Amino acid sequence: MVRRRVAAAVALVLVIVIVLVINGCLKGAKQDELKEYNHQVSALAGESDTQVAQPLFSALAGAPGKSAIDVEIQINNLRETAKGIAAKAAGLKVPGDLVAAQRALLLAMDLRVEGLAKIATLVPTALGGQDKQATTTIAGDMEIFLASDVIYSQRVVPLIQQTLSANGIHELGTSPSRFLPNIGWLDPNTVLARLTGQQAGSQNSVSSGTHGSALLGVSVGSNALAPEPTINHISGGGSPTFTVNAENTGTNPESNVKVDVTVSAGGKQFKASHVVNSTQPGTKVNVEIPVAGIPLGVAAKVEAFVEPVTGETNAENNKATFLAIFSQ
Repeated sequence: MVRRRVAAAVALVLVIVIVLVINGCLKGAKQDELKEYNHQVSALAGESDTQVAQPLFSALAGAPGKSAIDVEIQINNLRETAKGIAAKAAGLKVPGDLVAAQRALLLAMDLRVEGLAKIATLVPTALGGQDKQATTTIAGDMEIFLASDVIYSQRVVPLIQQTLSANGIHELGTSPSRFLPNIGWLDPNTVLARLTGQQAGSQNSVSSGTHGSALLGVSVGSNALAPEPTINHISGGGSPTFTVNAENTGTNPESNVKVDVTVSAGGKQFKASHVVNSTQPGTKVNVEIPVAGIPLGVAAKVEAFVEPVTGETNAENNKATFLAIFSQ
């Protein structure tokens, strides 16, 4: 009886060990699948940004003086590249826990293809500078790219990160993706100026020389914010004052330069602005912008933007984005 009991106990221990080993293997395999999916999504996001978005907006900003047909062909080629990226996204092996993230990813990539197709058909008309409606429509179509960015940042990345965390995978980031470089492309007058070099309406002629601003950095108190993907931990409560450091990079004095700070947290946006009366060429200014009501202890996105001045045709360096958590 003793031997039987000992044998039964040994058998029970062996069964428990085997079960634990099997569970460990299954858990490890699942974690590997999640990590691989995250890696593939991050790679596709990088391809979309570097192989499509950056060449697209470089082509649009450099369109004045170029052949309309050449620009249209370039955009159509980029659309084919975007279609290839969307197809690769559709072919991903998707873990069951990430079906919702995959749906959002496919929507974001398909929206980018759609936006490229619409813009390609309008560019030849817009480049002539005679049909203002074409540039207005292009500005509206740019909202498609903005929508893709929102879906990616607010659905794809959070859903992947939540799933990774729930399965014991921490400190593994998902690459961000921003297709629309700045919100100036949503303004019809700005689109007209960038595509044709012309200013809209009956405004006074723009002074000769260059016009422009650059965003050099953002700080809260003595802490300079580090750009994403770094997470900045900002103490002092939910009503901080952001200091935006900007520079007049043109050769002309500028007036009424507007600076915006937008904080997205807890499903809401908190925005504040300040207008600088004047800036001088080559000089830097610190713009103090308080933002109130930011929730504490949750992930937040801080966006700072120096709005383009009249005559500014390239606002690529006017915006910066930071990730932060605010606390007392």
